[in-house]
Amino acid sequence: MKRIFSVVLLAAAVMITGCATSGDLIRMAGTSSRDDVFRELPDGGTIPPGYADLRVVSSLKTHKPGIYARRDPHGTPAYKLLLNIDGQMTQIQGALKAEDIEPMGRRDPEAGEGIRYQFSKIVRLKAGTHKIVIAIPADEIAVEREITLAAGSSSNLVLEPVYGAVTGKQRPGYYGVTSFQQGVKGLRVILDGKPL
Repeated sequence: MKRIFSVVLLAAAVMITGCATSGDLIRMAGTSSRDDVFRELPDGGTIPPGYADLRVVSSLKTHKPGIYARRDPHGTPAYKLLLNIDGQMTQIQGALKAEDIEPMGRRDPEAGEGIRYQFSKIVRLKAGTHKIVIAIPADEIAVEREITLAAGSSSNLVLEPVYGAVTGKQRPGYYGVTSFQQGVKGLRVILDGKPL
């Protein structure tokens, strides 16, 4: 019994530490300590020597506003993506659109009625290695990665949502089914087609 209690206590400590790390990353993503790392651009254009362009994009779906709480930012313009590169922060506003998708199969995580967000921003920064933090404060998630950009390159950083697992008793063939209605639980980060 004592051993089981120790294992449960250790697991709880690991979970709490993980949450604190996400909270720290969200705070880091939302704070600017510099303003000389990158410049936001409406479109790419000619890249000067020694610099690179980075286009950050994400498409994800959330539930409609007001379903769970009156002040819930999901489904509203207040739902934002934060990007922090080497200490400089910017908010990425998503373009919203109501969406009702018929299931393409039994495991379609974006089937149903909700709000689609399209996030996109282009930044120009010095070529080289950079530390990036991407966060969605409304879902309490953040990821940190290191990227290397070659001089003169125009790279795409794609953020794919990882949705939460559907709750309740699962039928055979439905194990591991996820849905946007369970919220965004993580982000897959892909730089020029390669997962980071």
